[in-house]
Amino acid sequence: MESLVLKPGKLDIEYDGKNDVLYISVSKPKEADDSIEPQDGVVMRTRKGELVGITILGLKDRHGT
Repeated sequence: MESLVLKPGKLDIEYDGKNDVLYISVSKPKEADDSIEPQDGVVMRTRKGELVGITILGLKDRHGT
């Protein structure tokens, strides 16, 4: 996986407690045109080769709560 430098002006972070999913968007949420899953339950979404967001499934299990 390539290195990634991210210097966003703003991160939009939302947590869906019912489904235990954390959504992180770079700046305003944008629709992705591609995604990669570097590890189970972590999805990095891209648009035109730039990172637009990260989705983390099962956050409570990862955090140990």
